Amino acid sequence: MPADPAMVDLLASFGQDHVLRFWDELDPEGRNRLIGQLQRLDLPRLALLIDRLVRNASKDETLAIDPQQVEPVDVRRVPQTDSERVIRRRAADRGEAALAAGEVAAVLVAGGQGTRLGFDAPKGTYPIGPVSGASLFQLHAEKLVALAKRFGKPIPLYIMTSPENHEATTEFFANHDQFGLDHVRFFVQGQLPAVDAATGKLLLAEMDSLALSPDGHGGTITALAARNHSDRPSCLEEMRDRGVQTLFYFQVDNPLVQICDPAYLGLHLMAEADISFKVVEKQRPEEKVGVVVQVDGHAQVIEYSDLPTELAERREPDGGLQLWAGSIAIHCFDRAFLERLVSGGGQLPVHRALKKVPYLSESGQRVEPEAPNAVKFETFIFDALPLADRWSIVETERAIEFEPLKNATGPDSPATVRQRLSDLFGDWLEQAGAKVLRRGDGSVPFGIEISPLFALDAAELKQKIEPGLVVDRPLHLGP
Repeated sequence: MPADPAMVDLLASFGQDHVLRFWDELDPEGRNRLIGQLQRLDLPRLALLIDRLVRNASKDETLAIDPQQVEPVDVRRVPQTDSERVIRRRAADRGEAALAAGEVAAVLVAGGQGTRLGFDAPKGTYPIGPVSGASLFQLHAEKLVALAKRFGKPIPLYIMTSPENHEATTEFFANHDQFGLDHVRFFVQGQLPAVDAATGKLLLAEMDSLALSPDGHGGTITALAARNHSDRPSCLEEMRDRGVQTLFYFQVDNPLVQICDPAYLGLHLMAEADISFKVVEKQRPEEKVGVVVQVDGHAQVIEYSDLPTELAERREPDGGLQLWAGSIAIHCFDRAFLERLVSGGGQLPVHRALKKVPYLSESGQRVEPEAPNAVKFETFIFDALPLADRWSIVETERAIEFEPLKNATGPDSPATVRQRLSDLFGDWLEQAGAKVLRRGDGSVPFGIEISPLFALDAAELKQKIEPGLVVDRPLHLGP
């Protein structure tokens, strides 16, 4: 059976009909798979991307911004004075009111696998609890369950998976009874095809499949708006129907996230912001975090890989980094702002990434390239910032909210994450009146874990433990 002539002609008009060269060798299932992938492609848009980012891309791409125009962005710093603490308390009151009114939803980005951790499963299933071995998913979910109990309203959770880990993720939640959550909805991240870096031709991963890759965390916005089932509203439509006004966005690999932090929500709402960022102070110029800056009156993020050394090392008179506001992928979005973006009010720019991508040769042999051979296309969620009319940038303390799990050993590894969690929970215990054994450097020499279902913070913990408690061995406080 020949391929649909209309599809053949369409592909040929864009110089991509080579992807059908194995058509006669495919069974009906393979043909359906390939045609399905091709039908989901926006070929005119793809042709524009190839022209701009492949055929006409500079081999020496540099930041298209005059460094002299880059300025520090205004940031709500961690409160240091009584008046600043009063403002933060008022903001927390506003955020708590929004939570009590059911106006907040949480969006968890969890499309990654644990490959870099040597873990063959979705990263969110990785056991990271210092004592219990609770998974990242469990820690995040229990925070939401505890918040719902505190404020009397469930917080719907929307989890973005990838085609590779969707089934395993949904099965994991089902096997754990959704961790007690009232409303969980999974949605799948979009994909974009990889193309040959020299020719712009689509690459085949198999005879019946394009070489596809995730479209970047910026794809969260379009995926939230997608209606994959005609009889079910999109996630954004569902949020609107539920009365959700604000989305709290975070990524699965950071177990310290203060999910739906009332003070952060309140600052976002008081500023009537379209988008808000949490930031930490960069530790050194070369630290691999994007920085939030201001250019020509607009806030934006410059990725660490695009930040010229001149800007990264620029100092204030006191010796501190001038561009210090490191983005940690914790955001708030106004739902109406996202709706405007997806309805044509603005589109996130697409970036290129030069990667090694296995592919099929013209003879059908699998090629494992030794050097980068392909361009992948991706979007970044932080590129929504320059499209916002109003924004809020809020500093948080690294020690209490940022320790991502990325590597098997060394920095950002299970060892450092469990240590940071244990140290944080040790701090809570001391604030609640307990005595905690510590090493000379102040770290806790054993695992300490406090389930969110037992206490969400030090203040709640203080109401639940006996004064004078001595902690000199592993401790797990759970429900």
